[in-house]
Amino acid sequence: MGEPSDQQLISSALQGGTDAAAAFDLLVLRYQDRLVHSLQHSLGSREDALDAAQQAFLLAWQQLSKFRGDSGFYSWLYRIARNVAISGVRRRRPVGSLDQRSESGGAEPAEQGKAAHPGAALELQEEVQRLRQALAQVPQGFREVLVLKEIDEMSYEQIGELLEIPTGTVRSRLFRARQDLLERMQWLERDH
Repeated sequence: MGEPSDQQLISSALQGGTDAAAAFDLLVLRYQDRLVHSLQHSLGSREDALDAAQQAFLLAWQQLSKFRGDSGFYSWLYRIARNVAISGVRRRRPVGSLDQRSESGGAEPAEQGKAAHPGAALELQEEVQRLRQALAQVPQGFREVLVLKEIDEMSYEQIGELLEIPTGTVRSRLFRARQDLLERMQWLERDH
């Protein structure tokens, strides 16, 4: 037999008993990396993403009986995480330096292969920093759609379902986000 479906795990979790927590743990294991990854790009900080994901899973556990199944479990969980993240941004501490954010973001693309010439790695690293800085300045609603489309590689329909907005709105926000990011990148390039 294959792995249990989300609905089977939810049913087991709702029945209570000794298997309830184990069933929900499987849902957490199934979706935690994906959720943290999405939140990290939206929030710009791995720590904030981990905090928001942890709070979202806790709320999902507490409110599991309210899950109607109209959408997929991940869509429901993401909406919870998004609300947690939005409320967290309102009382958020100042963002750390770009160096701190770079350290939390994983390996730089320049580290993945040898540079064509000695300065190429430095140039690429500077470009990645400018991209991160520009993305962090894109307004949250637009940045979120951009991250879901370009980084998480979701379809317009999936993004619309996740954010509970029409597909046309997804397309317009994505267009606006791309324009905004491009303008910010050009501005940072001129400033450099």
